[in-house]
Amino acid sequence: MTDTELLKQKIDESGYRFSWIAKQLNLSPYGLRKKVDGENEFKATEIMKFQEILKISNDERDEIFLSNLLKK
Repeated sequence: MTDTELLKQKIDESGYRFSWIAKQLNLSPYGLRKKVDGENEFKATEIMKFQEILKISNDERDEIFLSNLLKK
């Protein structure tokens, strides 16, 4: 499960438009919104691209995208 609040924060801090990020991930803005809101899951390739776009560390990536696994 994705930490949606932390992901939204990182997107806001990046300064990139949501629609631009969606395009980089080959998603529609609606498709990206569903993933960010936790309605659909991110693919591994999308997570890797997100990490590149947002310039986040491996630890931050894990905290955002693997939050449910790390809290166990």
